[in-house]
Amino acid sequence: MPTHASSPSFDATTSPSPALSSPPQPLPPSLTDVYPISPAPPLRKSTRSIKPPPHFKDYQAHHAALLAPGIPFPITLGTRYPITRYVTHSNFSEPHHFFVNNISQLVEPNTYEEARHNPHWVEAMNSEIAALEENHTWSFVPLPAGHRPIGCKWVFKLKYNSNGTLERYKARLVAKGFTQHEGIDYTETFAPVAKLITVRCLLTVASIHNWPFHQMDVHNAFLHGDLHEEVYMLPPPGYQRQGEHNVCRLHKSLYGLKQASRSWFRKFSSAIQNIGFSQSRADYSMFTHKHGKSFTVILVRNKKRIIFGGNLSSQRTFHHGEFLGTCFKIKDLGPLKYFLGIEIARSKSGISFCQRKYTLDILEDACLLGAKPTKIPMEANVALMPTGSDPLKDPTRYRRLVGRLIYLTITRPEITYAVNTLSQFMHEPRMHHFETARRLLHYLKGAPGQGLLFPSHGSLHLTAYCDADWARCPFTRRSVTGYCIFLGKSLISWKSKKQVTVSRSSAEVEYRSMVATTCELTWLRYLLRDLQVEHNQPTTLLCDNKAALYIAANPVYHELTKHIELDCHTVREKIQNGEIKTVHVQTEHQVADIFTKPLPVPLFQSHLGKLV
Repeated sequence: MPTHASSPSFDATTSPSPALSSPPQPLPPSLTDVYPISPAPPLRKSTRSIKPPPHFKDYQAHHAALLAPGIPFPITLGTRYPITRYVTHSNFSEPHHFFVNNISQLVEPNTYEEARHNPHWVEAMNSEIAALEENHTWSFVPLPAGHRPIGCKWVFKLKYNSNGTLERYKARLVAKGFTQHEGIDYTETFAPVAKLITVRCLLTVASIHNWPFHQMDVHNAFLHGDLHEEVYMLPPPGYQRQGEHNVCRLHKSLYGLKQASRSWFRKFSSAIQNIGFSQSRADYSMFTHKHGKSFTVILVRNKKRIIFGGNLSSQRTFHHGEFLGTCFKIKDLGPLKYFLGIEIARSKSGISFCQRKYTLDILEDACLLGAKPTKIPMEANVALMPTGSDPLKDPTRYRRLVGRLIYLTITRPEITYAVNTLSQFMHEPRMHHFETARRLLHYLKGAPGQGLLFPSHGSLHLTAYCDADWARCPFTRRSVTGYCIFLGKSLISWKSKKQVTVSRSSAEVEYRSMVATTCELTWLRYLLRDLQVEHNQPTTLLCDNKAALYIAANPVYHELTKHIELDCHTVREKIQNGEIKTVHVQTEHQVADIFTKPLPVPLFQSHLGKLV
């Protein structure tokens, strides 16, 4: 491999670094006209010290106010519903309060041009290039005939310690893998990714058993994967080599490549199984190890790993052992606090799981921090149609918003039906679809910090509710399936989905929901078995349709069930084996109803209180 005489360098002297405490900028002309600043006669100034009211310490403005030169108070522009009324930190411990505030303050650059003037980001980029060269990630060669190089870009991320302090500036070089061609510079790309249901399940078990859990970071994880394909890449932005016009021939995997995740996971899973860990068959991204009374779980999510253990000694043994020191560079980020945009806090009552900052970012981007909140995400009995208003001139705004709302359903089960409905119009969104999505944001404004709580006390018994709304879709007449599954008192899984076929009867619709719920329960039982959670009692499955319960209990076929004859065996087999016990529940107590249709305010709030 060719050696390089010159070292990577970045031009950081084009302009001085921006001061961290720059003076406030003048208001736009329109605001200056509204709030004119005119000279006034000198007045006697009071010597009394002015302090904000004590209850203000529980609130965070989160970019909701504008501070003008010469005006000693923030201008809220007359909003009747400031966000400060709905964002409270009163229930947070002081360390977690400090952490939440810190992750909301600093801003990450989006492009190389924004970052190149900041010495912290320049140093981070130089560090990344040095690591890539030390790892022999590439060599510079002339581009062979018939090959086209892919591009690359910088991605910038602020890394925080578990106490909220800034740990480091991280610059990552990412290949533009979307320009790769199958069969030329990549073949297989699949790699297991930890399911969010698995994360919620692990947090529930950890809360009940009082397991400590830490987040670990593998330094330049994807670079450990060996690259077998012939891939060429343009030099990184800012990476200067005088007089050279060569490209990078990649020898190791790089972030952004289509095969990067597969290469990294293949190497990590092989190495960790060699030291005694077993791979879960329910979720291939989860590895377990039992030694005596100690039990350790490793969950892999891309290059991040969350470790759940029965005791701290087993985690320290794994972390500081010879294996990690020789195979991977591991950094312990401390107790799990912030993971994939999800905020996690632990107390004596349990573990909270929410996306407060993510929700506020969505509201801020939509300019709805001062909007009037609503009590339900979608008006009751609303049925959206594909026509009825003008098409949106810029459909990407709608698609981006709905995409972000889909990710928000990780911690907000009550908006699942509304988001599922909105996502059905991504191909050609119209004005009334966009207005419905904005109404959903008004609902989120009412409680941006709402999420899930995994209590620290209780059993680990599985209970499921399933429901369906017959012919709910007005233009296809397909029904909507909804279910939710509790592990003890913790909600760990839920779904709202339009059925793939048109059903002939309400009994058929409800039974299809039972089948979908049973499949999810079966998978969860395998997952819990890998987590050493014993299930001696049958899982309780609650349904409000007696006809569906009769079909599940009695092996009798007739005209109403001939379309689901094969599916009938799915539930009956579990009932006969004693794995599932079906129970009838009154419709007003059917919490899965929130996943099948928009509900009026009293019923919606009643079901929501039982979910979270």
